[in-house]
Amino acid sequence: MGRAFQNRKESMAKTAAAKTRVYSKYGREIYVCAKSGGTDPNNNLSLRGMIERAKKDQVPTHVIDKALDKASGAGGEDFSAARYEGFGPGNCMIIVECLTDNPNRTFGDVRGCFTKNKSKIGTLGTVSHMFDHCAIFSFAGDDEEAVLEMLMEADVDVTDIESEDGHITVFAPHTEYAKAKQALIDGIEGIDFEADDIQFLPQTHTAIEGDDVAQFERLVDMLNDLDDVQNVYHNAELPA
Repeated sequence: MGRAFQNRKESMAKTAAAKTRVYSKYGREIYVCAKSGGTDPNNNLSLRGMIERAKKDQVPTHVIDKALDKASGAGGEDFSAARYEGFGPGNCMIIVECLTDNPNRTFGDVRGCFTKNKSKIGTLGTVSHMFDHCAIFSFAGDDEEAVLEMLMEADVDVTDIESEDGHITVFAPHTEYAKAKQALIDGIEGIDFEADDIQFLPQTHTAIEGDDVAQFERLVDMLNDLDDVQNVYHNAELPA
């Protein structure tokens, strides 16, 4: 099937302010993972994956520890997940994932980004049906048949698997994330995930051209600058 994918990574910021935003987003996600599934990474695979991604993106240990300490205490902030969908410049489709302690504020902020960039925010489900909600794992290897057999023996529902340039990428429904990751850890000694994430992958792409390119990039930048925004997914295909 061979679907190409882009492994989302927070780009390391050049300014202290931008770095702070990256650290804040990771801290918030680690807090929520720990609060919902426990603060021990050995018993909480989602938390373990989040901490590993944070370390790869050079998030300081004290930021991670602070989020875990907050999660281990009683009370604390009450973050909830929110997802917004709509159409961007050139009629591309966009999904915005947020963690917020004030849904009204977050919706207003996200809607403002869409409005200022000639884009339209819709209701839940407006575009998400055109994306696959997938768990994605990528790691060094070349025997995809052996990996597939191993996952099937562990009763993992694999959507797709591909091998390219010495790397194997496994796609599974997002609900299979924990089971798939544990099966890979158990079956491949010393596995080092280059991608370990849950993403929305577009089923089709929309070519963006002309003035829409700058407008689209501005929209994505504005969304990523919002503290409550964790991820922005889209199906835009920009000029090479």
